[in-house]
Amino acid sequence: MSKSSAGEGSSSKSKAGPSQPAETSFKRKRGVFQKNVMQHMMYGFGDDPNPLPESVALMEDIVVEYITDLVHKAQDTGSNRGKLSVEDFLYLIRKDLPKRNRCKELLSMNEELKQARKAFETDEENLRKAFEADDDKLGSTE
Repeated sequence: MSKSSAGEGSSSKSKAGPSQPAETSFKRKRGVFQKNVMQHMMYGFGDDPNPLPESVALMEDIVVEYITDLVHKAQDTGSNRGKLSVEDFLYLIRKDLPKRNRCKELLSMNEELKQARKAFETDEENLRKAFEADDDKLGSTE
């Protein structure tokens, strides 16, 4: 840092923190997401159906950097427990209401899907047992 920018105080440190992951993001391999996933996401948010490859690469870098930063913060938050939990991430986004609400909505939908799968498996198991019992009855009468 030059001497002229060092006089900015704590704001220069806050700018240095987020810039570090950007430097390391060039060291990582490209293509974390499947080939067209980022293009489809960009199109879903109003971009061109066929964005420039440079735009896709930039968006992928930004998304990976954000997710990595969020996971590191969640690890710091939950470091005393030794493992990550959903609550660690909800705590980090607690002030961002749209994100928090969407996360809670997705978590509740996930729970509903789990319950539906469990009910479906239980129903399927009961039907299989009923058919086996009917087959045993039919087999004994013949």
